[in-house]
Amino acid sequence: MSSVVEAQRASAVDAQASPDRVAVRLRNVRKTFGSGDQKVVALRGVDWDVFNGQMTLLIGPSGCGKTTLLSVIAGILDADRGSQVCVLGRDVAAMSGSQKTRFRRDSIGFVFQQYNLLPALTAAENAAIPLIVKGWPRPKAIARASEVLGLIGMAQKVNKLPSELSGGQQQRVAIARALVHEPRLIVCDEPTAALDHETGHQVMVLFRTVAVRPDRAVLIVTHDNRVFHFGDRVARMDDGHIVEVRTQKATIEEPPDVLA
Repeated sequence: MSSVVEAQRASAVDAQASPDRVAVRLRNVRKTFGSGDQKVVALRGVDWDVFNGQMTLLIGPSGCGKTTLLSVIAGILDADRGSQVCVLGRDVAAMSGSQKTRFRRDSIGFVFQQYNLLPALTAAENAAIPLIVKGWPRPKAIARASEVLGLIGMAQKVNKLPSELSGGQQQRVAIARALVHEPRLIVCDEPTAALDHETGHQVMVLFRTVAVRPDRAVLIVTHDNRVFHFGDRVARMDDGHIVEVRTQKATIEEPPDVLA
């Protein structure tokens, strides 16, 4: 990775960072599944900050805890007692189940590897789902979703069903769905894994140019070393720990050795 851009080691936490810079603050985050002989420790005391205005990539081998950590940040999984999980200034660990649901609905946009589009809905209808769930009138929600799709090059596809779209186009619909309700945190799990290199590059350019804003954080879990250069920070995870964080000058241009 250091051969791609000039990078430097950085602390996983920044005690001096102002509250408005920090989108996610984790302290001593632990997560255990099962008990006794069946006990599996997925997170082993994670301390980590994710900042607004940046694209942060979370990398590491399969089974190291990345998806579990993402789920804890999003309030889908509860961390073990004693963990501190602060997201967008809110104590996620202290929320009730219904509060977490509303928090995810209002503040977090999700992009999944498998797109999770509803086959009977058009592109605009799929992208409008977060607004409809929030109570927007359906025509208004679909109109707003169509605007967002237009921003990412899908204006001619708003009335197409998922079966009529390519993989890259379906991923763009998923991105529009994540952006449509103006969330302050966007969480992506392997967004380029099912895409060819060119399409994956186009999708990451969209994230870089459309999703990253001063008041928003973008957090992407990825195994795809071809997209590492898009990130402002790259955090490496292993065996339930954040073991290294690198800051770098993000770019949408492909370095020569990415293609090697």
